[in-house]
Amino acid sequence: MATQQETVRVRTGAAKTAAGTQVARSKRAKDSARSERSPAELASQYTKVALALQGGGALGAYQCGVYEALHDAGIRPHWFVGTSIGAINAAILAGNAPEHRVERLHEFWDMICQPAGGADLIAAGVRDLLAWYPNNDQLAHWAQSLGALGALLFGQQGFFTPRRSSPFLFNDGSAQATSFYDTTALRGTLEHFVDFDRINAADGPRLSVGAVDVETGNSHYFDSNQEILGPEHIMASGALPPGFPAIEINGRHYWDGGVVSNTPLDRVWHETPRCDTLVLQVDLWSAQGRRPQNMIDVLERQKDILYSSRTRAITDHGVELQKLRLTIKQLLEQVPEDTVDPRLLAKLQPWACSHVFNIVHLIYQAKSGEAQYKDYAFGIGTQREHWADGLADMQQTLEYPEFFLKPRPDQGVVTHDVHELVAPRRPSRQRAA
Repeated sequence: MATQQETVRVRTGAAKTAAGTQVARSKRAKDSARSERSPAELASQYTKVALALQGGGALGAYQCGVYEALHDAGIRPHWFVGTSIGAINAAILAGNAPEHRVERLHEFWDMICQPAGGADLIAAGVRDLLAWYPNNDQLAHWAQSLGALGALLFGQQGFFTPRRSSPFLFNDGSAQATSFYDTTALRGTLEHFVDFDRINAADGPRLSVGAVDVETGNSHYFDSNQEILGPEHIMASGALPPGFPAIEINGRHYWDGGVVSNTPLDRVWHETPRCDTLVLQVDLWSAQGRRPQNMIDVLERQKDILYSSRTRAITDHGVELQKLRLTIKQLLEQVPEDTVDPRLLAKLQPWACSHVFNIVHLIYQAKSGEAQYKDYAFGIGTQREHWADGLADMQQTLEYPEFFLKPRPDQGVVTHDVHELVAPRRPSRQRAA
């Protein structure tokens, strides 16, 4: 484990762009008087710290690196919100004591990044073979494609395995008839890595996971503040069709929450009662990207746009909504209460709010040469590379304590993204087998 920890910590800093550096220095100079405290000290000023984790399959290792950097910095979220693989990561984090979280994440990802059905021996052989060759992008992309092919053919240990019979041979509405893979193994994996008693305890960390009702098409969040959670709720959040079967809970069937919205920030925006909140939002898909040059690019770009789930639009909507709440509160404070119709007052008062939100946003930066299968390329090398990327990006974000400053009441909501200021750091390319 120590060797692996050292591996994921390796990062070689990319030079900051001249323009980005100038903007960053200007901003830091402006806020330096207010940001002498550490990010952890600044985070403690908020009533609630939420970690919101998007879905994205194999890309989810990036979120683990982000959390490791937060953990090392002493920032402990109170609320874990996730969709799909983000829900699984969130459950492992909420279901373990803080001092064991990073270790358990490593153990989980080391397991599911091994192909099932004895194919792990083949993967090990490929890694040994590649170790004799110098690093280069072409070999890394080839090895990543092998990881994706292995996932399709063999499944992943402790996660999913291909069904022996084609679902097209059945027409009875069963899991066999409506999915290509069996996720039974995931239940045992979750029971091993997640202490659900800890999550469901009255003083336990809060966990919310997004799913969608198959019959109504409505988004639904399972929340430990409202019900007892178990492995089935996490499995429902990650039941992406047609690969995985719907999960039945209390007579209803649920699919992956990403089918409707892959961005769990919506759940945070609609939380009541509202309070001063720091949101650490970790996305795995970027809505921005280059124009495709071929059909492989088209497939990747389409998936990026689909699963980014209009994150920017959701963020902008939340910002405007909170500004409206603040304006209503200011208006009610200036207008004598006896001059307002009591019925109108009763409707306006629930909207009045002067609480603040700070969104620190990290987005996985896709690499040149990655293809549309990047979310199911579960190779060990790929996992370690994604993890190291998340670690480096969060460490870079923590170098700007002003990002964690509590907004002024008149601001309502502020957002921060370190990649808007500086070039992302990238560790040296590792083998992706």
